[in-house]
Amino acid sequence: MYATQALTHLVPLAAEELDKNKVTPGVLGFLVFAALAVGVWALMKSMNRHMGRVNFEEAPDPDAVAAEPAEPAGDKAASPGK
Repeated sequence: MYATQALTHLVPLAAEELDKNKVTPGVLGFLVFAALAVGVWALMKSMNRHMGRVNFEEAPDPDAVAAEPAEPAGDKAASPGK
């Protein structure tokens, strides 16, 4: 016999004693919710601390710098804005 079949036979017995107007999550539900909230708060605090340490300045690619042709000395005087 599977566990779901066993529970199916026990549900009608519990339904007679269960008052649907008085069912609440109780203290255990509150403690689980509070533990989840504290865990999320701790994770967010840790994430903010780690994101503060991240260096967002990207270093230039050495291959791209080496591939650029060097400007001839005569072109510097002809370029506007320099």
